[in-house]
Amino acid sequence: MNALAAISPVTGTIDQLKTRLKSTWMAGDYDIFSRYLETDAYLFFRRLAIPSGAKLLDVGCGTGQLALIAARAGAQVTGCDIATNWVERARARATAEGLSATFDEGDAEALPYADSSFDVVTSLLGAMFAPRPDLVASELLRVCRPGGKIAMANWTPHGFIGQMFKTIAKYIAPNGMPSPVLWGDEATVRQRLHEGMLDLKCTLRFYQFEYPFPPESVVQFFRDSYGPMAKAFASLDSQGQEKLKKELVELWTAHNRHPRQGTLVDSEYLEVIAIRDNRTTDIAGSRARSKQPGSRRAGLLADRIEEGAGRLMAFAERLSEDDWSTAIPEGGKTGRPAGVIVHHVASVYPIEVELSQAIASGKGVTHVTWELVNELNAKHASESGGVSKADTLELLRKNSSEAAAAVREFTDEQLDRAAPFSLSFGAPVTAQFVLEDHAVRHSWHHLERLRRAFGCPGTNPHSSLG
Repeated sequence: MNALAAISPVTGTIDQLKTRLKSTWMAGDYDIFSRYLETDAYLFFRRLAIPSGAKLLDVGCGTGQLALIAARAGAQVTGCDIATNWVERARARATAEGLSATFDEGDAEALPYADSSFDVVTSLLGAMFAPRPDLVASELLRVCRPGGKIAMANWTPHGFIGQMFKTIAKYIAPNGMPSPVLWGDEATVRQRLHEGMLDLKCTLRFYQFEYPFPPESVVQFFRDSYGPMAKAFASLDSQGQEKLKKELVELWTAHNRHPRQGTLVDSEYLEVIAIRDNRTTDIAGSRARSKQPGSRRAGLLADRIEEGAGRLMAFAERLSEDDWSTAIPEGGKTGRPAGVIVHHVASVYPIEVELSQAIASGKGVTHVTWELVNELNAKHASESGGVSKADTLELLRKNSSEAAAAVREFTDEQLDRAAPFSLSFGAPVTAQFVLEDHAVRHSWHHLERLRRAFGCPGTNPHSSLG
């Protein structure tokens, strides 16, 4: 069931439908709403590995959530959206930052651009809401150059946001408009994009909603800022509004895993990355060249390393100077300062990858003990207390990126190879286990410690990732 569609029934002409949809999306304050979603927009962009200077179109760009991240990275950016007020705000944000980016009012079903105009065409939770998906698919393909990349992020039917839409839809009459979350179903996506694509990869991922206030306030925030939610509530009488609010608060509460008084909820989405067919070249040769080294498993492990580092980076960026120097309790004792912990995570990526490479080669690792680890941690703490936040975050970015690149070189055979590992009591463990238990887990472990200590420090809806 499509809650957005349900509040804009498919009656009358398509132009009338589009007018209602435009009104829906222009309601609320999406600029404020989207600022809380920028961490995952940044992670999505990083995975695309778009070279500086590439021509990028962001379809359903909102107020510039993804487009401005791409512009900061050096892409030649164009964004388009059906909501006029969002386009105006995106332009204002670009001007304020001195970024060269173009934003147009435009419909995902009839993009106002010539064929093969862009190297990369993206849509982050945007084009999925257009009412005629086949037109969307053909337009994304049309404006992308042969050999170019099309990338989407779409909510899945069974993920948290899909369940939220389903909850809203219980209070609103159904209609014949296709559900947007079908764009989050891999089989449906493959059917819609089966023509004209050289390669198509679908990966399930999680988007994090993090707020410094409790679930009840989150529901009110959605109601005030998110157009479809505002319209849904406005269509109900007072009794219906109270029932809907109660169910939504219960849904957010049930999924909340924030360690303190805030809200932290993960919502599944489908990441779609496709390469447009270049019919002037040999398809078999192009397909072989398009493959990444290593294995798909290795690529997903590398993505998770970068995701953990990215989330830690975004959290650490919000820490005040006092927070940065605050000691974090550990095992009932006073532990290391927050900044030292972040620097520690950044520093050990090369070691973690080296250990996994040793196991992957079949060599046992017997010289690294927990006593040695504790000694190294103590030495690091004594030597890095004065490291600045800027230098630490740059080290975290650099070392995590290099670690991910090294992991992408692993083959399936190497990931599955096992050898004795002293940090696992000499048990023979696989290289994949070492990567997951150290390079992947490490950042998440310390991020959770920092969350428990600070909650959501310095959360600023006007901040942005560079």
